[in-house]
Amino acid sequence: MRRIYEDAAYAAESLSGCWWAETCPDLPNTPLSGEQRAEFAVIGAGFTGLSAALHLARSGADVAVLDLHRPGWGASGRNGGFCCLGGAKADGATLARRYGEDQRLAFRRTERRAIEFVSDRIDELGLDVDRQSPGGEIQLAHSRAAFRAMQAEQAQTGADYGISPQLLTPDDLRAQGLNAAGMQGGLALPLGFGLNPRKYVLGLARAATQQSIRLHGESPVLSHEYRDGWHVLVTPQGRLLARNLIVATNGYSAENIPEWIAGRILPVQSSIVVTRPLTEAERQAQNWTTDSMAYDSRNLLHYFRLLPDGRMLFGMRGAVRWTAASQAAILDRTRRHFRAMFPKWRHVTFTHGWSGLVAMTRDLVPFVGQMGDLPRAHAAFAWHGNGVAMGSWCGEQVARMALGKTHELPAFMSVQPRRFPLAGWRRAFLYPAYLAYGIKDRG
Repeated sequence: MRRIYEDAAYAAESLSGCWWAETCPDLPNTPLSGEQRAEFAVIGAGFTGLSAALHLARSGADVAVLDLHRPGWGASGRNGGFCCLGGAKADGATLARRYGEDQRLAFRRTERRAIEFVSDRIDELGLDVDRQSPGGEIQLAHSRAAFRAMQAEQAQTGADYGISPQLLTPDDLRAQGLNAAGMQGGLALPLGFGLNPRKYVLGLARAATQQSIRLHGESPVLSHEYRDGWHVLVTPQGRLLARNLIVATNGYSAENIPEWIAGRILPVQSSIVVTRPLTEAERQAQNWTTDSMAYDSRNLLHYFRLLPDGRMLFGMRGAVRWTAASQAAILDRTRRHFRAMFPKWRHVTFTHGWSGLVAMTRDLVPFVGQMGDLPRAHAAFAWHGNGVAMGSWCGEQVARMALGKTHELPAFMSVQPRRFPLAGWRRAFLYPAYLAYGIKDRG
């Protein structure tokens, strides 16, 4: 396999330090062995791959799912647990200019539908996912200019999503227990909810096995070729021949599985720290008492929420390499940013810290569709850091495409993603990009 990060990013041990991993044990696992056949092979046992597999199986297909490690090991089991709006990094004006106003509005409907899909799936399967934050999410303005932008966009946001967003002044933030240093206001969006992402993804995995879907963890796909009407996937202990292929590996994709994917995805690191449980007195001292999902308006945003047991989860972007030294540095930096935003908690210790890979495309929009001219091969990826809802919904939609059914996605999401220029060096572009974003965020 060809991948653009250091090997440590893809090692099983990269999950070390993840709080979610302590809340829910791995499922029993059977690696692929010998030669097997299936109507559909799905690579990736996360939100997208498992949602696709469930739809395929319920439609009567024979499905096998392969994963590098265990189901839920990747981003699906180690993210912040925000089931919320998002999925594209391109803003609304960019979407309208490129694809037309009707497509921009279609994407806004897709964002909302994705949240509803996850909520319905949790209820349908009876999953216990520690669901919280029923009031939705809060975007905090890190500058006066950001707050003015929120004021200007409030009405459009409400119309786009069919909601009544609430503009929050600094006084409102303090009155509602949303006190974070330097925030100049905010916008409350009554959509979405928080959850334990590992409990959700492993709930999907259990449902998959109940549908007779073959789940094979610890079965990395080492090579792929299409021969005589079969997709041939080779793993360390076996070989899977499938008539149809769905790739749902997102930020953990290999550059040659299949070759079409090379240069079309830019994996980006996101890092998270979690505190010990905060006492009620500590929460009151900082005046952060809400369990709402929250994030700020920076380009290099911070995202954070109180967990059900009183721990605070806090995440950010910024690392470019994946070595022991770089991981220690980004987690230390994340802790420093946490203490700056919540100064009354400077004394609070951290119990967990970890990183994961999200995925971007060159045009900053998701992709769900056919992989070039490769027969009966589809992919779904690039949720731009918001994959709980969008990745789940698009898993079902890519399965519908693969079955020849109609789907419910904007047309632009199926446009073949362009390769990055100088694709072999694209990770290096993050250094100047992060520098420029940091300067802009301080402006």
